[in-house]
Amino acid sequence: MSRDDFSSRLLAWYAAQARDLPWRRSRDPYAIWVAEVMLQQTQVQAVIPYYERFLARFPTVQALAAASPDDVLKAWEGLGYYARARNLHTAARRIVTEHGGQVPADPAALARLPGIGRYTAGAILSIAFNQDTPVLDGNVRRVLCRVFRVAEDPRQPAVERRLWELAAGLVPPGRTGDYNQALMELGATVCTPHAPRCPVCPVAELCEARRRGEQESLPVRAPRRALPHYNVTAGVIWHDGCVLLAQRRPGGLLGGLWEFPGGKQEPGETLEDCLRRELREELGIEVEVGPLLLTLAHAYTHFRITLHAFTCRHVSGQPQALGCAAWRWVAPDELASYAMAVTDRRIARRVAGTTYFVQTKQQA
Repeated sequence: MSRDDFSSRLLAWYAAQARDLPWRRSRDPYAIWVAEVMLQQTQVQAVIPYYERFLARFPTVQALAAASPDDVLKAWEGLGYYARARNLHTAARRIVTEHGGQVPADPAALARLPGIGRYTAGAILSIAFNQDTPVLDGNVRRVLCRVFRVAEDPRQPAVERRLWELAAGLVPPGRTGDYNQALMELGATVCTPHAPRCPVCPVAELCEARRRGEQESLPVRAPRRALPHYNVTAGVIWHDGCVLLAQRRPGGLLGGLWEFPGGKQEPGETLEDCLRRELREELGIEVEVGPLLLTLAHAYTHFRITLHAFTCRHVSGQPQALGCAAWRWVAPDELASYAMAVTDRRIARRVAGTTYFVQTKQQA
């Protein structure tokens, strides 16, 4: 199979079949960078409204750099994988201070920015700067595994190196931006994980897996491990008409987001004992644990939780940031302005529509 044959078929198909996506209407490196970060592990249809709102709120790298971390996380709320937002913000500030406010076109400089790995750098360099750099994301990996019949686990380092080499060997000089987007588009819309649409694929005649009838079994998928499950508690702690929020420390899971404080249940603990212990350790306060407000199930990438949220009354102790970055008493009608994860946002919506504050004051 020749590079020219493969790329010409793909580019002709892309010219006729490409979806009209908002980031494809721009060659602004900043806009392309934002899109590529958002599209990591997130489906296109989910990204579109976030992308449009984010660029309306932060239209330039200077605007993003000048924003507060809370504002950036709030704009990202609901999109998940919040380290992406933190890295994007940190990188924007470095671009302003170290690169004169211009996304660097130098591969080495780009790769030194937080959150920009080999794939993201390749996408920015090829699409925004028309440099002849390959890309390898999940969609491209799947296409190459089928076209070249790569029958080993593509996540293995040696196999991944081979796939990068294959991707680089197919790049058409001078047209890499469109070609890379075409390759990703093919994986997203035709060469899908299940039931690939081989009859309409522009490179079906060149695909070794299709020739052997193995397109459904490639790429090789590693067995999925069972996800561990944890019971987690959260306290909706009332005091003088406000509820207590804690801000998670930067870095790590959900870093920088605000939450109803609590934590993971230890063996032998009741949920109520768990919540009281966590609040002592995290904030140095004592509470009276009241009724269960709601129970939520949620899955993260590497584990699952069942979150039990209790209505609580603050009994004693001035809150301290012992196991969190900050804390704040917040009126229910102000909760919407704080960046939260999906589970805490659902609790906040319930809190905003309750009268537990009145009931708690009466009990006191």
